[in-house]
Amino acid sequence: MTTLTEETGAPHLQLRRILLPTDFSGCANYALPYAAAIARAVKATVICINVVEPIVPAVGYTGLAEAMPITELNEQMEYSAEREMPDILHSDDLRGLEVEEVIAHGDAAAEIVRVANEREVDLIVISSHGRTGLGRIIFGSTAEAVVRHAHCPVLVVKPPPDEEEESEQ
Repeated sequence: MTTLTEETGAPHLQLRRILLPTDFSGCANYALPYAAAIARAVKATVICINVVEPIVPAVGYTGLAEAMPITELNEQMEYSAEREMPDILHSDDLRGLEVEEVIAHGDAAAEIVRVANEREVDLIVISSHGRTGLGRIIFGSTAEAVVRHAHCPVLVVKPPPDEEEESEQ
């Protein structure tokens, strides 16, 4: 929420809720200290979100004798999210902060934007996987889609240059 200060008429930014998306990867963890530092400085709540994207079976001949256990894989992803979220919530970075968790289902970017709107989030702090070129075309960019569609500011945290190069190979 942005308001104008009475003395100067300059914008005064109030950050009450910060959304921190995670897929529990090492890359996603780069956003954690940024979100925590900002939340600590302004006494904001951090909302950690993980989006479980459904596995959709490929249509066509796979050559496999048995059908893939798609339901079991989706359940395993849900269980993994529930098991890994406490590690983020109880991390040293977030210690002493008000923290909430959300596990959503669907397209990652769409769910991040939806939850940001529903929870009236003031800032999204998200990691970028640092892909460029063909990797970005093939895999897309959740961070880029969030920036395009979010109704609040988005801070994109890039991985260090040495890890950015590794993710492009």
